[in-house]
Amino acid sequence: ANGSATSSCANLQLEEDLELCEAEDIIKTQIVALRKREITLAEEADALRIEKLIYIRNLKRLNSEQSSRFHKRPVLNNRYLLRCLLGKGGFSEVWRAYDLLMLRDVAVKIHETNPNWSEQKKEVYLKHATREYKIHLNLVHPRIVSLYEVFEIDGHSFATVLEHCEGPDLELYLKKNKCLPEKEARSILLQILSGLRYLSSGGNLKTNDTTGRRDQRPCIIHYDLKPANILFSGPGEVKITDFGLSKIMEPVDTESTGIELTSQFAGTYWYLPPECFRMGGRPPKISNKVDVWSTGVIFYQLLFGQRPFGEGMTQDSILQHNTMLNATQVNFPQRPQVSDEAKSFIQKCLTYSQTLRPDVSSISSDPYITKKIK
Repeated sequence: ANGSATSSCANLQLEEDLELCEAEDIIKTQIVALRKREITLAEEADALRIEKLIYIRNLKRLNSEQSSRFHKRPVLNNRYLLRCLLGKGGFSEVWRAYDLLMLRDVAVKIHETNPNWSEQKKEVYLKHATREYKIHLNLVHPRIVSLYEVFEIDGHSFATVLEHCEGPDLELYLKKNKCLPEKEARSILLQILSGLRYLSSGGNLKTNDTTGRRDQRPCIIHYDLKPANILFSGPGEVKITDFGLSKIMEPVDTESTGIELTSQFAGTYWYLPPECFRMGGRPPKISNKVDVWSTGVIFYQLLFGQRPFGEGMTQDSILQHNTMLNATQVNFPQRPQVSDEAKSFIQKCLTYSQTLRPDVSSISSDPYITKKIK
C-alpha cells in the first residue's frame, strides 16, 4: 500500500512538473511571438512615419506650387517650359523644367526680391545670389551639379538653370532608409570626397577671350555640406549642390592661415565644426577642414541613422548649450555593427582641433578611402 501511495505521489509530481514545463514553454513561445510582433509593429510605424513625412513634404510642395506666380507653367527665356515645383526656399523656387532647345530636363532656380524691400536689402540679396552663381558657373565635375545658364526674368527676379538630378536628395533617402550598409555608405563617401577634392584644389579655366590668359579657378570651401545638398543623379550616384554659403580661398590664403569667417552662425549647425562657433576677438579663420568635419558627420549619419552631435536638438538649442563647442568626444552606438576602420576615419574627420584635423587632400589618402573593398 505504501509503495502504491509513493508511486501515486511520484506520478502526481511528474504531472505537475510536466504541466509547469508545458506552461513555461507556452509563455516563452508567446514572448518570442510578442517580440516579433513588436519588431513588426515598430517597422510598420517607421514606414508610416516616413510615408507621413513624404506626404507632408509633397503637400507643402503642391501648396507652394499653387501659390507661386509661375503656377501657370510659362516658358521662360523662350526656352524653359516649367513643369512642376521641386522645392521652395526663403526667396527662391526650384522648378523642374524642359529645355526646348537642348531637349532635356533641367532644374530652374528662380530668385525673387520683394517689391517692399529697401534698396539696401535688395542690393544685399542680389549680391549674395550673384556671388553664388558666379562661384558655381565655373565648376565642371562629375560630382558637382552643373550650372548651365543665368538669365533675367523681370525687374525683380532672375533664374539659374541647373542640371536636373532624377533621384531624391540624401536627406529624404535617409528618412526612407534610416541608415545604410557600410559598403553603400562608403560609396557615397568616396563620391563626396571626389567633389571636395575638386573644389579644394582650384585649377585652370578656359582661356580668357579678353586677356588671352588662362584664368585660375579658385579653391572653394562649400561650407554648407549636408544630406539636403547632396542629390542622387542616378542609382547609387550622387552630386553636390547649393553654393549659397561657399567661401572662396584667395591666392594669398593657405590651408595653414585660412580665411576669416565673416558670416558666422550661417549654415546648418549639426554639420559645422567647433571653430565656426568661437566668439570674441577677431572672426575665426577657416579652411576646407570645415568640409572634412561635415563629411565625417554625414558619414556617421549614413552608418548609424543619427548625427553624432546635437541629435534631437534645434539650431537655437545647439547655440544655447554650446553643443558644438563641447563636441570633443565621438561616441558610437553598439548597433549597427561598423568596421573599426570606418570609426577611425570618422574620428579623424571629427578631430576637435582644427590644427590637428586633416584637410581634404590628407583625409582622401586615409587607408579606409584608398583600400579596395571586395
